[in-house]
Amino acid sequence: MQTNEAKGPLAGIKVVEIESIGPGPFCAMLLADLGANVLTVGRAGKVDPNSDVPVITRNRAGRVGLDMKSAEGRDKVLELVSKADALIEGFRPGVMERLGVGPDDCLKANPRLVYGRMTGWGQDGPMASMAGHDINYIALSGALHSIGTKFSGPVPPLNLVGDFGGGGVMQAFGVVCALLEVRNSGKGQVVDTSMVDGSGALMAMLYGLKASRRWPARRAGNFLDGSAWYYRCYETADGQWMAVGAIEPQFRRLFLEGIGVGEQHDAICSRGDQDEEVHREIEAIFRSQDRAFWAKRFAGSDACVAPVLAMDEVASDPHNIARKTFQTIDGVLQPMPAPRFSRTAAPTPVTGHSAARIAEWGL
Repeated sequence: MQTNEAKGPLAGIKVVEIESIGPGPFCAMLLADLGANVLTVGRAGKVDPNSDVPVITRNRAGRVGLDMKSAEGRDKVLELVSKADALIEGFRPGVMERLGVGPDDCLKANPRLVYGRMTGWGQDGPMASMAGHDINYIALSGALHSIGTKFSGPVPPLNLVGDFGGGGVMQAFGVVCALLEVRNSGKGQVVDTSMVDGSGALMAMLYGLKASRRWPARRAGNFLDGSAWYYRCYETADGQWMAVGAIEPQFRRLFLEGIGVGEQHDAICSRGDQDEEVHREIEAIFRSQDRAFWAKRFAGSDACVAPVLAMDEVASDPHNIARKTFQTIDGVLQPMPAPRFSRTAAPTPVTGHSAARIAEWGL
């Protein structure tokens, strides 16, 4: 098992993770990556549903199987809670209460506890008890409507916006904020994370642009959604892609110079962001050379152009290598913890359990 002297900025924080899938373990991973001692509590006799997703379950102290429907299991959870700084769970509203380990029960056992709850719809509202997934939650926030082309209709952005951005990251942020507040008040509280709320918050700038009439709010007609010739991806001769993000005028000029049409800058820009003829002309230019050619052409340039890398290519990219953004650990390529800290660096991720960390829980 790998070891690392780095402790991370959350060293000393203990978190009970009630086992779930998707955004819950991602939140726990973020906290564990930065040094928190995260203990996973799962169902007794049941296989860990995340056992085949080694990256998202990294850095845990271990996993304890309990029958939380039994008095013994409930009491064990409350015992662990009494030693914890935070608990995170992702059940539908009311489930934890029925098990006897809801916020009131846990805060009674530990008045300083931060109780993190993550759901799609939130703890209340007419849809609170309904099932759903990422795509459903971002449908209500306006995010899904805004993503896609005029030909495709709305396009799900994987499950990055609801599950992980609006859910896991927001939950981790909320839990850490509440942990900071405990220092002042000495009192714990409930953190209610809804993926509808979270994905809506991620849309804040776009709602601001809409209010200032700079975002028509129809799909495929805005400068960040792939409709503008200077902010989209172009296919290259070898079937690969280049990403262009030359929003500002000075970067746009460098981009046009880079593809060999700098002398046409004024004429091209005067034809509008979405002029189909401009799109077709630039597409033809990119298709004339392979991705390696264009990557070399724009290397070191402020034109805001980059190769679109597949997941099996990222580890060999020079910038990623220099930053050590991706590393292979126990045979698995994975992104390293983020963000980075100058004094309390995050430890190197490990995929196994830690006997020393489990011992801190008295197990």
